[in-house]
Amino acid sequence: MTTTRINDLDVPGSGPWWRHPMMWLVVGGPGMVVVAGVATLVLALTHPDPVVPSSDGVDRSGVAAEAGADAAMAPAMKARNHAATGGQTP
Repeated sequence: MTTTRINDLDVPGSGPWWRHPMMWLVVGGPGMVVVAGVATLVLALTHPDPVVPSSDGVDRSGVAAEAGADAAMAPAMKARNHAATGGQTP
């Protein structure tokens, strides 16, 4: 009885890494996400959103609405306070 051994020279080579379609699926997807992220960052840094002035000309940036503020702000203030307290009532 004779045994046959497979030699490395008998096995065909798999070829270079860039010729395998599965490799491009594994590397290409995350690569495209990185490129899209960089493009988004460039757009965000080169075209910032403009500051919209208030209708009455008063700068209210960073100032919380007061108790006597417009009635239109009441739902927003209630939602903000609800989110900040986690829905707990005093």
